[in-house]
Amino acid sequence: MRMTHTKNKTILTATGLALTAIAATALAAAGPADAAPRNFGPCESGRLCLWEKEEFKGKRHTYELAGTDIESCIALPDGTAAAALVNRTGRPVTTYQSATCAETGEFETYPGGGTWVPRSPYQVRAFKIWEN
Repeated sequence: MRMTHTKNKTILTATGLALTAIAATALAAAGPADAAPRNFGPCESGRLCLWEKEEFKGKRHTYELAGTDIESCIALPDGTAAAALVNRTGRPVTTYQSATCAETGEFETYPGGGTWVPRSPYQVRAFKIWEN
C-alpha cells in the first residue's frame, strides 16, 4: 500500500521512531538479568539481605545458605527488625512478624530467584529458608 499524503507519512514515521525509542529504552533499563533493579538495595547472589528501615536503608543483615539451617526459624538479633528485604538465595524464604516464626502473626513467602521488597507490610523479626 502506497501513502500519497505527506502528512500521513510524517505521522507514520514519527510513530515508528517513537516506538523504536520506547523499545530501546525498555531494553536498556532492564540491564543484565542478575542486576538489582534501579534504586533498590544491593544484595549479592546467594544471600538473603534484610534492612532495618524501608527503602533498603539503615543497618543491613545478610545471611547465606552456608551458615543458615534450612527450614529452621532464624530470629534477627535481639531488639532488631527488618522493614525491607531482598531474597537472592535461590530458595523460597518466609519472613515472620513473630521472632519465633509463629503463624499467629503476619508472614509471607518470597520466591528465591531475586525478590526485592522495599517496604515489608510488617516488621520482620525472623525467617525460614526452604528447600526448593
